[in-house]
Amino acid sequence: MVFKQWPPLNVLRGFEAAARLGSFHQAAQELHLTQSAISQQIRSLEELLGQPLFHRQGRSVALTDAGQDLLETTQCVLLQLAMGIQRLEQYRKPNQLVLNTSTAIARHWLLPRLGEFRRLHPDIDLWLFTSDEEPDMAEQTVDLALRWDLGPQAECRHQHLLADRLLPVATATVLSRPAEERTTLHGERELDWHHWTLRGGEDLHLQTRGLNFSDPGLLLEAASAGLGVALVSELLSRPARQQGLLLPLSTRRVKGPQWNLLVHQDSEGMPECRAFCHWLGQQFADGEPDREEGGVATL
Repeated sequence: MVFKQWPPLNVLRGFEAAARLGSFHQAAQELHLTQSAISQQIRSLEELLGQPLFHRQGRSVALTDAGQDLLETTQCVLLQLAMGIQRLEQYRKPNQLVLNTSTAIARHWLLPRLGEFRRLHPDIDLWLFTSDEEPDMAEQTVDLALRWDLGPQAECRHQHLLADRLLPVATATVLSRPAEERTTLHGERELDWHHWTLRGGEDLHLQTRGLNFSDPGLLLEAASAGLGVALVSELLSRPARQQGLLLPLSTRRVKGPQWNLLVHQDSEGMPECRAFCHWLGQQFADGEPDREEGGVATL
């Protein structure tokens, strides 16, 4: 059955209270209504549904089978509605800052640094909104966007932060194998091995076949897990290289993606936004291409 008219919310609340308490009088007290108002709500609901919901015996009432069924549905709906309304509180936090970025940047670059940011700015509630595609700053509620190769957008300040570089890496276990037995891990766009070759990288005797990854973060994790040789971001791979988990196969570096920041003009004056942009600038101030950790692995 498709209803042309749905029961009003206040009628469902009256029914739920009466059914849960087993009394029109107690339901009226709980909802600060008169008993006659509750009775009228129940009658209108029964007329709409075309069947009785309560057995009435003097002042006592009991649910019919249909009433019990509707009670379970109504309580579920009201609970979901209450939880949904409570969740809206997160959208009006006065100290909230919404940052869009990719999963790879969030996991491998930003997350390891969030402890420091939180220590410096404990009153700022940073909301990380990760997505594969860059956000539409005019349509989405986003204060800032930190991404690779992010272009300008209307009503936003566009800032270039750093030109990343790419290098080939693998674990020591992978590098202990003969070159012809090493699995090649393929990324997309700049992280594809064709980019390495076109930019002047030397021949590493890699296999054409292998594993393919669309996400730069998964590509890096696959290399760290010893699945093969990968072309990765210098910045994102720095922690793994510093720990000795990944070793470079070459001293050569080739041009990688550009790190860019978008700041919406409506958010630029917010103290939270200014604080994050200042902190971000400090992070990239020492983010120049790093010195090699541990030399170059033997091919």
